[in-house]
Amino acid sequence: MSIPDAEPGIHSGAELERRVDPEVAGRLERFYTAVAAADLAPLWTQTRTLMPNTPSPATRPWLWEWSTLRALAADAGELITIERGGERRVLALANPGLDGAPFATSTLWGAVQYLGPRESAPAHRHTPAAIRFVLEGEGVWTTVDGDACTMHPGDLVLTPGWTFHDHENDGDEPMLWFDGLDMPLVIALDAVFYENHPELRQPVRSRDHSLQEHRGGALRPLPPVGAEREPVVTLPRASPLLVYRWADTDAALDDALSASSAATASVEFVDPTTGRSVLPTLACEMHRLTPQAITPTTRRAGSAIFVVHRGSGSSVIQGVRFHWTQGDMFVAPSWAAVEHESARGADLFAISDRPALEALSLYREMVEPERQTVTSDFGSHR
Repeated sequence: MSIPDAEPGIHSGAELERRVDPEVAGRLERFYTAVAAADLAPLWTQTRTLMPNTPSPATRPWLWEWSTLRALAADAGELITIERGGERRVLALANPGLDGAPFATSTLWGAVQYLGPRESAPAHRHTPAAIRFVLEGEGVWTTVDGDACTMHPGDLVLTPGWTFHDHENDGDEPMLWFDGLDMPLVIALDAVFYENHPELRQPVRSRDHSLQEHRGGALRPLPPVGAEREPVVTLPRASPLLVYRWADTDAALDDALSASSAATASVEFVDPTTGRSVLPTLACEMHRLTPQAITPTTRRAGSAIFVVHRGSGSSVIQGVRFHWTQGDMFVAPSWAAVEHESARGADLFAISDRPALEALSLYREMVEPERQTVTSDFGSHR
């Protein structure tokens, strides 16, 4: 067994000098062998690995093009049947930095789900919470604990953890939507539970009931980048409002732009009864870039997945430029330097793990004083 290298600054000079002595080296060899045999690990050999000065995520900045996602989802619609047992016709974003795991980031699951005409996906529930952001199609509803929530492009639909949910397409065209879950985080906490509903489709007791009960006050402008957020002291829970309509989101973004001289506007989907994020572990936001807009270069603890709802533009993440257009999806790892720009204007939907970090007092963000240097384009990293 080789002796592990000491971390810089951990040992004194005299101690390092003693290690070259053959007798000391032999004792150290036997010591480290005994430590490993006892299922122990010496902290001094890995302090900087465990506690770097800033986050060092395995998640890599990455982008998935809608043209590829759409074509493969359509192929899945023809080739793969929907079965009972938890499967959905879903293509998960698999970040190449995560050793083959089907995760977009180390804490976030992102995917495209396809539901064909006259199809239904069986009812089940699980402890990981999920959101659906509709990309294309009409005629579908998601029933959440008996409330049938109709879905249209640009809508956000929640399925909070441990709520029964199934999907029904009553139309003649397929529907595709983005799935966002906190599954990797819940798996890391060893807290995944799953259960099928006794029936393939749960009984519908109401239609868009949550929308009728909580229609107002479901979006709030986000503070300017770098500004301190106001603390919300209520206990985290899932929003009772399950559907957030695109028309309301669009109007809220217009209002936010009208109220400021900035070239960008951001709103967060919130619980209308508390003002908190829609789910205890996931934040959902929409960002509007007006033509020629450029956002500040920002770093945030925690990762995010972006879905291009409308328009085109580019983002620089850790020095790599990502060109994107409608439907494309890309990820920003924790503490990566991120900036967005658009020549003609764009809307970006995003989910992040910010609420979980805030609940643990781990969230932080900062604005860089200058724009980052672009070192390459994303295409060269494939």
